[in-house]
Amino acid sequence: MDLRFPFYVGYRYWRARKANAFASFITIFAVSGIFLGVAALIVVSSVMNGLEGQLKERILGAVPQLTIYTEAPLSDWTVQATALKTLPSVKGVTPSVSTQAMVQSAANIRAVQVFGIFPELAQTLSAVAQHTYSGAFDELTSGQYKVILGAELARQLKVSPGDTVRLLSGDGVVYSPLGPVPSQRKFLVSGIFEMGSQVDAGVAYIHYQDAKRLMRQPSDEINQLRLYLDDSFTAPALAPKVQHILAKQGIKATTSDWRDTYGHLFSAVKMEKNMMSLMLSLIVAVAAFNIVSALVMMVVDKTTDVAVLKTQGLTTASVMGIFVVQGSLNAVLGLVLGLGVGILLTLNLNGIMSSLGISILGAGQVLPVKLELVQLSAIVIGTLAVTLLATLYPALRAARVQPATALRYE
Repeated sequence: MDLRFPFYVGYRYWRARKANAFASFITIFAVSGIFLGVAALIVVSSVMNGLEGQLKERILGAVPQLTIYTEAPLSDWTVQATALKTLPSVKGVTPSVSTQAMVQSAANIRAVQVFGIFPELAQTLSAVAQHTYSGAFDELTSGQYKVILGAELARQLKVSPGDTVRLLSGDGVVYSPLGPVPSQRKFLVSGIFEMGSQVDAGVAYIHYQDAKRLMRQPSDEINQLRLYLDDSFTAPALAPKVQHILAKQGIKATTSDWRDTYGHLFSAVKMEKNMMSLMLSLIVAVAAFNIVSALVMMVVDKTTDVAVLKTQGLTTASVMGIFVVQGSLNAVLGLVLGLGVGILLTLNLNGIMSSLGISILGAGQVLPVKLELVQLSAIVIGTLAVTLLATLYPALRAARVQPATALRYE
């Protein structure tokens, strides 16, 4: 079918002044609905992407993304580390150990997750190392019993670098005349880190060998390996591959990832993101129904024209094409306007809010925004698909016009 004629007529109908003022109003309303829906979808989706990315950086950068637990101590962990680094997304492997503990100061006591690390290895891989002040990771020396606390945890304990705290490990038990008691030891606060998330209130770092001594375990044994990933969300897919590599080396191991501790948080963010997108997509759906209404009125108005064209040999497919083109042009106009305004608003959102004196996250904080090409493509394709479907019924109705009936009284 030659599409030039249907496109030409459809374009002329689209540009022509509508005889029915109400039809013109509905058309404007439909274009405005698509414009507002697309723009809102882009802005809200970009903000939700930014918030998810910020959580990913601040939380998953401070906690183990993927941890391997071996049944027997590793004789030479570097052999396994070399093999694991060949996996995609793995940027580093280090020995690790963790324990649930209580940290006590003169002013307060709090529960904390203590991670034992080799600072010379973790310093180049961990995001926490780039957010540490008043002391660096390299101050964690074996045997000196120093600890780096989260900023919020330090505020709750009312301690600062140079103060002493007591760590009580739930994994180490000491038997005394009064019965079993948790292993405990005094540590010197050597530094503070601040990731700007809830991990600041519940995480502490000490040297690997100091952690082993606190847990009453041999300090030279390595039973855990911590994998640092380029993308934390790849951890679930990597776990089977990790176990396969270790199994080929005769090592029985299990794995755990960030979902065990923070999976519920990211699931809630994802659900909220999907629900917001669904609600805003309804604006586009309503606009598509308005396109149906406008086209139906146009079909009624142009019934005589269609009948004349059909008597001159215009095919049913060509008649449908005329009205599909007309409705699609309304959708494309709204889509282009929505894309332009949505992208501009997203890129200048913080500047606009600052000029209006609006601060959603508090004074001095900006909304994280992240435009994703894949998401923009999905919005464009989804909008075009919905509006194209909306034009089919009016176009089909126009194609069914019977010339003899339509021209009987002309």
